[in-house]
Amino acid sequence: MVRYNWAKNILFLADRTALVKQAKESFNEHLPELSLCNLLDSRDDVNSRMVFSTYPTIMNAIDEKKGTDGERIFTNGHFDLIIFDESHRSIYKKYQDIFAYFNARLLGLTATPVDEIDRNTYRIFELEEGNPTFAYELKEAIEDGYLVNYELPQVSETKIMKEGIRYKDLSEEEKEEFESTFDSFEDIPSEIVNKSLFNIDTVDLVLKDLMEKGIKVEGGDKLGKTIIFAANQAHADFIVERFNVLYPEYRGNFVQAIYHKINYVDNLIDKFKDKDSYPQIAVSVDMLDTGIDVPELVNLVFFKKVRSKAKFWQMIGRGTRLCEDLFGPGLHKEKFLIFDYYYNFEFFEINKRGYEGGIQRSLTENLFNIKVDLIKALEHLDYQEDEFIKYRNELIDNICLLTKGINIERFNARMKIHLIDRYLDKRAFESLEELDVKNLKDEISPLIISTDDDELAKRFDYLMYTIQYAHLEKKPYSMPKSRVKKTAHDLEKKGSIAQVQKNKDLIYKIQEEEFWEDADLFDYERVRKALRDLIKLIDRERQVIYYTDFADEVIGIREGSPIYNVNDLDTYREKVVSYFKKYRDDLPIYKLRNNEELTKEDIKYFEKNLFEELGDKDSYQKVYGDKPLLKLVASITGMDREAAKREFSKFLTAEKLNSDQINFVNNIIDYIVKNGSIEKEVLQEFPFNKKGGVIKLFDNNIDLAKDIIFTIDKINNRLVV
Repeated sequence: MVRYNWAKNILFLADRTALVKQAKESFNEHLPELSLCNLLDSRDDVNSRMVFSTYPTIMNAIDEKKGTDGERIFTNGHFDLIIFDESHRSIYKKYQDIFAYFNARLLGLTATPVDEIDRNTYRIFELEEGNPTFAYELKEAIEDGYLVNYELPQVSETKIMKEGIRYKDLSEEEKEEFESTFDSFEDIPSEIVNKSLFNIDTVDLVLKDLMEKGIKVEGGDKLGKTIIFAANQAHADFIVERFNVLYPEYRGNFVQAIYHKINYVDNLIDKFKDKDSYPQIAVSVDMLDTGIDVPELVNLVFFKKVRSKAKFWQMIGRGTRLCEDLFGPGLHKEKFLIFDYYYNFEFFEINKRGYEGGIQRSLTENLFNIKVDLIKALEHLDYQEDEFIKYRNELIDNICLLTKGINIERFNARMKIHLIDRYLDKRAFESLEELDVKNLKDEISPLIISTDDDELAKRFDYLMYTIQYAHLEKKPYSMPKSRVKKTAHDLEKKGSIAQVQKNKDLIYKIQEEEFWEDADLFDYERVRKALRDLIKLIDRERQVIYYTDFADEVIGIREGSPIYNVNDLDTYREKVVSYFKKYRDDLPIYKLRNNEELTKEDIKYFEKNLFEELGDKDSYQKVYGDKPLLKLVASITGMDREAAKREFSKFLTAEKLNSDQINFVNNIIDYIVKNGSIEKEVLQEFPFNKKGGVIKLFDNNIDLAKDIIFTIDKINNRLVV
């Protein structure tokens, strides 16, 4: 596009500073003649032809970057092309405003598009689900020599990681340690191992396994570049600590933890990417999972569970980069190893789609939205009394005040000014339509600026508003109720503070079940107002971290199965064709193929598969238009030859048919066997018109021709429902 001047100015977006820096370096290498700017670097020239930025930075720069004339540099027509890196995770919620603002071609890059209901990558780019504009699968890239393959993953599990710590299984010495470490004799579940409990022998087993079996470089003297994916920061730090104890000869920078809270973490990542620098082993917590290119990487260690398909394949992708001369001149990287200690490969063999998390809204958004829900709920006829009406009006006043606080100088607010103006007017809340609720939650809510810095108070507000809404909608709310009772119990311990003493009666009262049996909306509101400012007085519970030294052992080692179908890229059309060919002997399909009468239940079978199981009605419409669904299925399955011959048997046995007429009828049968039906217009085409067409062929018996057409209509009409 640059070569042919289709794109003068280009914006490249990524969601992390390291990826922005890496992308700029790559483009500088391949397009050295192009002027480049990293918006995160104040020294770079923002007037460069290609701008690299994180999403938040460009959001701010649109409003703040001004030219010498005082006008905005990044107008909506400034860029001709916008490239979204890792577009499976970065283009949702408020960042979608970038799409709407810039009038540019959009190019989304991802190895793993997601298709969850609330963040569908295909839908963002207006594509059929599972059908990207261009797809190049992992297997193809490996076969074409652009990526390296992994060996069958080594899937291992230790006893403690699988079963936890069972008191009865411990030695006498270990039981003493257990009793001095924990407050009870209850078994420790496996779920907390490597999260809040770190066992020396468990970590040591994994590290010894890596150092013994991992791919080595420098003639086999040094472990190759390695990423260990850790569960959390404490886990990462403990892994580094144990490595230095086990291998004191490497003590120092050979292995280092990499996570967000580490000072100068970007510099540390750069050192890891440098083949001649340490660390050689990076223990990563959500920092090296995606996007980072380290060609020398030859070992990946999954020391945590992964349930997101997109994230899992991004992590695998770290090892696939080519690297020439890694093992010496002419000895290139040909594979990498995967050590899987949490059966992640097995999980994704069974759960092809994994479990993706939904989009997280901020606390400010959640508070705004629950108030909108309350306003809507209070429209009910049951609540048209003075006290309820007054409370609803107070909520409306608050929503309007928050909306008034939106900074309309921001570009994303200006794009929604018509909605902001609408909901500044209290008359818009007289009766909220579903569209109003959606507009307020999806368009206005993300623009709201928080003016209350007391996070704990806001969390309590949200808890109490949730209870109020559940009360109005007559829904259960046992969990939030329990949390309020616990809050009151914790406040008891702060009885020496005057603010707590002032609310003594209420604090005791809400711990009694009788309060909740008789409480109404306004009792809940009084609790919210009375206690919200006291929450900060409660001692914050800190998660206890346990370090133990119990004997562990590897209880199972196997080779995992290779998985190459990273994405389900079959189009809707391909899914439909594949399904009806595969299940052609299912009773409804069998009946259709054999020209038997279909019941209403049979029709529902086809509708369920075409409109629910394989896709939806929109997908069907895009691919097949108004084509009747039975006609579509028949075109895939065809008709059984014996069934077709039965329909035309009387013509084939007629003594008056000559050889050309018999061939004509047989051609019709052949066509229907293959296509399930036949349009009358086809009879004017080859091979049917070989002897002049139906009129000329049957000019001596026009009634017979009409009878053949009637039979064709009968077959076709059975496919129209």
